[in-house]
Amino acid sequence: MSEPHDDDDDDAALFRAAIGAVRKLPEQPSPPAAPKPKPRARMAEMDEANAREEFRHALDASLLESGDVLAHRDERLPVAIYQRLRRGEIAAEEELDLHGADSRTAEALLRAFLGDAARHGSGCVRVIHGKGRHGSADVGSSGAPVLKNLVDRMLRQRASVLAYHSAPPAQGGTGAVLVLLAPPKRR
Repeated sequence: MSEPHDDDDDDAALFRAAIGAVRKLPEQPSPPAAPKPKPRARMAEMDEANAREEFRHALDASLLESGDVLAHRDERLPVAIYQRLRRGEIAAEEELDLHGADSRTAEALLRAFLGDAARHGSGCVRVIHGKGRHGSADVGSSGAPVLKNLVDRMLRQRASVLAYHSAPPAQGGTGAVLVLLAPPKRR
């Protein structure tokens, strides 16, 4: 009996004899590789994320309590106009209600809202943040209202914000803030 290895050799020889002479095909260039991703500044991204996280969780001695008034005036704004804002004499053109939002969602909503209001030329807007009395999500570990302090910090850092003040009692009191935005030409 012959070995299977010999049968394989015989089959290969028969195959080559049946096909005849073989010529090698010219080599095709390989297809182009997928483009490499553009370089990213990963350390800068990490630094920015860390700064946002620290900003979000910063606890300092100036945290506002639920009954405290939010107030800030940029030096560009005349005192008389700020006094009108304080008294609620400037009507809010748009309103954002942050009740029930967590701090990340509230931050994103507030950024988008202020950007949209500035693009559309709104002069005064109202942001309802609540007083932080009705749930553990509204109050931080220090007992201070989370959204109220978040709104205060964010508004202070916006170049488009000329002034803000807690609303009069009929418009939400210390649970809402009236924000005066700079006209597009002054930004």
